[in-house]
Amino acid sequence: MARPRRLIALVTASGLVLTGLGAGSAQAATARGKDPRITKIINGMTLEEKVGQLFVTYAYGDRADTTEPGDVALNRRFYGVDNAAQLIDKYRLGGIIYFAWSNNTKNPQQIAGLSNGLQRAAMRQRAKIPLLVSTDQEGGSVVARILAPATQLPGNMALGAGRDVGDSYRAAQVSGTELGAMGVNQDFAPVADVNVDPANPVIGVRSFSADPQVAAKLTGAAVRGYQNAGVSSTAKHFPGHGDTATDSHTGVPKIDHTREEWERLDMPPFQSAIKSGIDSIMTAHIIVPSLDPAEDPATLSRPILTGILRERLKYDGVVITDALGMQGVRDKYGDERVPVLALKAGVDQLLKSPDGAFDLQYNAVLNAVRSGELTEKRIEESVYRILRLKLKRGLFADPYVDETKVPEVVGNPQHLATAQRITDGTTTLIKNDAGLLPLPKDSRKVLVTGWGVATTQGLADAIAKRGPQTSVYETGISPSQATIGQAVARAGANDLTVVVTNRAWDIAESKPGEPHNGPGQMNLTKALVATGKPVIVIAARDPYDIAYFTEASTFLATFSYTGHALESVTRVLYGENRPQGRLPVRIPVAGAPDQTLYPYGHGLGLR
Repeated sequence: MARPRRLIALVTASGLVLTGLGAGSAQAATARGKDPRITKIINGMTLEEKVGQLFVTYAYGDRADTTEPGDVALNRRFYGVDNAAQLIDKYRLGGIIYFAWSNNTKNPQQIAGLSNGLQRAAMRQRAKIPLLVSTDQEGGSVVARILAPATQLPGNMALGAGRDVGDSYRAAQVSGTELGAMGVNQDFAPVADVNVDPANPVIGVRSFSADPQVAAKLTGAAVRGYQNAGVSSTAKHFPGHGDTATDSHTGVPKIDHTREEWERLDMPPFQSAIKSGIDSIMTAHIIVPSLDPAEDPATLSRPILTGILRERLKYDGVVITDALGMQGVRDKYGDERVPVLALKAGVDQLLKSPDGAFDLQYNAVLNAVRSGELTEKRIEESVYRILRLKLKRGLFADPYVDETKVPEVVGNPQHLATAQRITDGTTTLIKNDAGLLPLPKDSRKVLVTGWGVATTQGLADAIAKRGPQTSVYETGISPSQATIGQAVARAGANDLTVVVTNRAWDIAESKPGEPHNGPGQMNLTKALVATGKPVIVIAARDPYDIAYFTEASTFLATFSYTGHALESVTRVLYGENRPQGRLPVRIPVAGAPDQTLYPYGHGLGLR
């Protein structure tokens, strides 16, 4: 359920009274054209206030008015202010994004307090416009900014393995309800990319599926789940980041889909999101020549954002950039030009300027208006969409949350049980050639090894509850030959070895600016199998790992390493639950991407 909002009338600087209208009322008010309540606010705003509404950035600290020396020093370095409240005072921001590394997300009640403090800072400004407070809470283990005790829901590819539209809806609804209780009113989820390329370094398990129709159905369900919980959903990354082996954080991906291929593969999930009433769509820093022959990144491409997204797909919601500090958008034009070109392309919100470049980009937009390159009318179009979204979400009526209610909502028993139930339907058994599964509940000695300190220990703890004597030897993401030798020796002293992998398929050696895992995990698994002792391999992230050690006879995919995922796979190991997942992607043969090792839809059961 969405958190209740008190119906409080707030008087803006223009004298306009806004009450807590629901989404339906707000839409009805705009059905006949521009909402006069919003246009009156905009008419009373200065240019600086309007431009401030376009920017979403982060600040260091667990409180809006932090005085912690380390956070203050970083805020001064990047913004020339002490804390988030002063940042809002200086730029009249439209939005703030939370990260763990910026000390924003220590625990749920602290997050709620931070959100309230930020909103108080926004509401004491002359224009009295509440903030969009955002984060990337995608579910799963890869992109989750708020960890336990918040409920950890399955990620997209796990939900794709489960194929249950209702579960996709419910997972998003639970996540949205908890985010709303903490004052986060905009979630940059779901990922709507169709993961066509198994070597994709940035999307992978963040995608629902390689099947565009499955991805479309689950995307639409997730959008409805988040927004029915009262939180704005953001489908990303338009026009589709699923078929590239380049990470847009560090390079400039180029996708060579023809327009027909784009329409068939990449477009359906975004169409589904729009049909489901998505509040915002995030751009991708990718080049798609068939959609824009000028080969501008999609974030800066008018043919893509205005021509396709606005005009062809008829989307009139908020368009937000992916982070502007990512290399994919910085290379061609430079940081000062990027925000101006993004606005000219059709963007509304400008997310996370490069470190130290916020003031440069803010003033670049102001100067573009003053020089006539951008009209103030164009700025007002985006401000209108942003304020309309804030009105739709009830933020003008009441931007605050009840901090005392947070423990009742975030990580409550009902939510945790829902997360476990959904996760139980996603574990995928890909190989059981030796007939090891299900395991008997006995006192055999089990070694849990492979990747992840918390993951290997958590899995060992879950196994130990079924009777075995367990030991743990964590080997890291890139185990050396010496580490592999130690794991093999320990395996010899045990009856069974369970090895956890994490992107073992990424066997390339690391280079400066191009990190890879290397062949260590592959070599570890092969060496353990060669001992002749029983070995069970669990891929805790991408399912593609099995292609690199096909001699392993028992292989399961969990698609994440949350506590729920570890419990679910253990239940399958011991026959307490049947494996219900089916591959939402195909697994190609190693070194032969056009050949299929395991097809889309593959998934074994147990007798």
